[in-house]
Amino acid sequence: MSLHATLATAAAEVTAVAGPAATDPTLTTFGKDPWWLIGGKVLAIFVFLVVTVLMSMWMERRVIGRMQLRVGPNRAGPFGLLQGLADGVKLALKEDIVPRQVDKIVFILAPIISAVPAFISFAIIPFGPTVSIFGHQTALQGTDLPVAVLLVLAMSSMGVYGIVLAGWSSMSPYSLLGGLRSSAQVISYEIAMGLSFVAVFLFAGTMSTTGIVNAQADKWFVLLLFPSFLVYVITMMGESNRIPFDLPEGEGELVGGFHTEYSSLKFAMFFLAEYINLATLSALCTTLFLGGWRAPAPISTVWAGANQGWWPVLWFVLKLVAFIFFFIWLRGTLPRVRYDQLMKLGWKVLMPFSLGWILLVATIRAFKNEGYDMGQISIYSAIVLGVIIVVTLVWETARGDGDKEKQIVPDLAGGGAGAAGQPAAPADVAAAGGFPVPPMDAPHYHGKTTTSRKEVTSGLH
Repeated sequence: MSLHATLATAAAEVTAVAGPAATDPTLTTFGKDPWWLIGGKVLAIFVFLVVTVLMSMWMERRVIGRMQLRVGPNRAGPFGLLQGLADGVKLALKEDIVPRQVDKIVFILAPIISAVPAFISFAIIPFGPTVSIFGHQTALQGTDLPVAVLLVLAMSSMGVYGIVLAGWSSMSPYSLLGGLRSSAQVISYEIAMGLSFVAVFLFAGTMSTTGIVNAQADKWFVLLLFPSFLVYVITMMGESNRIPFDLPEGEGELVGGFHTEYSSLKFAMFFLAEYINLATLSALCTTLFLGGWRAPAPISTVWAGANQGWWPVLWFVLKLVAFIFFFIWLRGTLPRVRYDQLMKLGWKVLMPFSLGWILLVATIRAFKNEGYDMGQISIYSAIVLGVIIVVTLVWETARGDGDKEKQIVPDLAGGGAGAAGQPAAPADVAAAGGFPVPPMDAPHYHGKTTTSRKEVTSGLH
């Protein structure tokens, strides 16, 4: 064999090891399954999601119970594993109360609109490579599209309609405020989430989930696009409406939020949609940044068959469980943020940062396509990124000091009066950093109304 042939064979072997395997699914793989296999996939995804919800509820109670030095569920089934199933049966059998003044059609449709898109989103998540099921070669995935990731964004937007309509149709001020908060929150964080996907699309060259997983055969995108990964992790917490971003259902402010007036099976559907969204967001993060169903580097390098057959399903589930544990950990650790802080993080931090990061990634890809040295590109990119971070920190620090001076100077000038004889801001507003809050000593806190205390006392006598 000639030297040229030997080098060609070695290059082919390296490509086969480093890149995606020939049996890995692509867009052309889908659309060829028989009807019974398509129905089986749909049923398997539905069962997987229901079981994931039950296990997530059990794990959340056990983990938070461990953090708070208590036992958690331990009566229904071994180790309390059937507690979620018992709660589901209890919710389904409870009395279904519909308030008298509600818009009944919208009131009933709202939980359905919220739950159905949560199931649809999981159809494009890849569980594994191509396998043989009853002699038929098929991919372990419901389906795939050239714009599959955009389907998840579209379904999450549809789910918000259910929350908004639930708040509007309930004819309750608390429910309406919860629905409005949810719509504003999802709009704010969905934009930043979509921007975090752009860098992945630039590196993968496709919006197909199978194509994105195949593009991570050599190196996961969490290493190449770590800033995009951080932005997505923050935005998926905002999308899930869970602590610390569960403002639409903050019980300290809005009783129960948008589902205050719901009970029985309708409330259970909102509950189901929340936990399915938790699984969908975790699975999407696994697909986009953690290699999807591919095994971690130590396992895949030592074991040649780690990414073949049914084993990838195990790696995918382990990554999914790790993300769900991360959600639970945050819920048991972080307090709820204030609503203006939530909006400021979304509009003033995540979106500008994402736009700057996309410009940087696009510039790097353009220079790489032109044949420039990646070492020089990395150095120049690090310098530009460092300058932007330093300028941002200096700007925010100077701006913060200026705001503090504006609040302190009026208090020192003339015993509470502002400069040039202007009245100072109320003490409660200054104490809250300029954010308008109700007065801390309002008359009705002491049982008083517009009448004076003397009138109230004389009336009692």
